[in-house]
Amino acid sequence: MGKALHTLRQFCKPATRLDWWASWGGILLGSTILAAGFVFFINPYNIVPGGVYGASIVLHNLFPSIQVGTFGYMFDVPLLILSVVLLGAKLGSRTIVAALITPLIMNALSKWVYPSQEALEQLDPAQLLGGSMNMTDHLMLTCIIGATLIGLGSGIVVRNQATTGGSDIIGMILQKYFHIRFSNAILLVDATVVSFGLVVIGFGVGSADDISQPTWYLSFYSLIAIFVISRVIAYVINGAKDDKLFFVISENKMEELHHYILKDLDRTATCIKSSGLYTGADKEMLFLVVSRKEVAGVKQKIKEVDPRAFVVVIDAYATFGERWRVLPSASELQPE
Repeated sequence: MGKALHTLRQFCKPATRLDWWASWGGILLGSTILAAGFVFFINPYNIVPGGVYGASIVLHNLFPSIQVGTFGYMFDVPLLILSVVLLGAKLGSRTIVAALITPLIMNALSKWVYPSQEALEQLDPAQLLGGSMNMTDHLMLTCIIGATLIGLGSGIVVRNQATTGGSDIIGMILQKYFHIRFSNAILLVDATVVSFGLVVIGFGVGSADDISQPTWYLSFYSLIAIFVISRVIAYVINGAKDDKLFFVISENKMEELHHYILKDLDRTATCIKSSGLYTGADKEMLFLVVSRKEVAGVKQKIKEVDPRAFVVVIDAYATFGERWRVLPSASELQPE
């Protein structure tokens, strides 16, 4: 009895911390924002932003009595099982909850915003919230807003150590068993889904509607949505990438540059002893992180000190340490 009580206490221990509740709240918030992006701005206009829910939108056009979120379940649950069987992945409770709650919120929102079952099946934007959010004449705007919300919601979910499953799992399977790079695999999945949407929605295959004016141009909005989603997710996860990383290699002692960094920028840097691969001659390599607004000044100073210096400038996705951000704690890095 004592051992069982101890185990129960250990299991419930994370729930005593505020960051645990904040993390689960973030997953719920992210899933809700993602679902709202689809329900209000993507689904009613048949924009197909790749992935599981893009395929679900296409299938809803073929089987309108089945909602987009329900098709999401039909994809996500088997994919989560496949990730365990084929990839040996350990599914965390956060990922399972995020993958199951997002379609549920999507279906609940859809039933709330449409006045009748017929309007729900048609996903008629003219009847969305009584017609107050009909953006049929502003497809570019609705595409960008919807994609931004989806990217924001997905990014929040990922930042809280979860995932909504979907096409990432397919990408990992293609990478493992068909030796396709993960980025190319995701691109292949999204291209397949958009092509499927072009055939079914764009050219009216399986539709009884008049297709004298096929909506094939929706595929272009789909491509825009995919791009915006990927950029917003990257921004939410990695930040604005305002920091820049300099590698400066010179055959001379760059004392003037050292003084500029220490006195003018009020920063420090790291000098690394190096040598040329071909000549074997000793060189100085300077490792320096600066903000975006300081880049131009550093470049100009390098040019003054040594015009022949070899310089590499790259984005620093995250910078931690003195005068920068504080390193995250173990609880922020590892999900409970």
